[in-house]
Amino acid sequence: MACDNCVSSIFKKKIGRCKTCMWQLGFLSVLSWPLWWSLYVGTPYIVESIALLFFCIGFTGLLLLHLIVLGYRSLTHKV
Repeated sequence: MACDNCVSSIFKKKIGRCKTCMWQLGFLSVLSWPLWWSLYVGTPYIVESIALLFFCIGFTGLLLLHLIVLGYRSLTHKV
């Protein structure tokens, strides 16, 4: 599921470098938010809604962390 660079390195070095992870998180975020909105926006207090909402927040949060670190690394990269 991860690229060779991600498997062989530690967590801090993986964030912001693994394009495969970022694509997967982007796809899961784009898929999960409309799913939650269409199925559970009217009933946000049931267990299924809360579980899917936690997944949505987790996917999007990890994607944002990847993108922030990617931007930081590209801005501070010395040639």
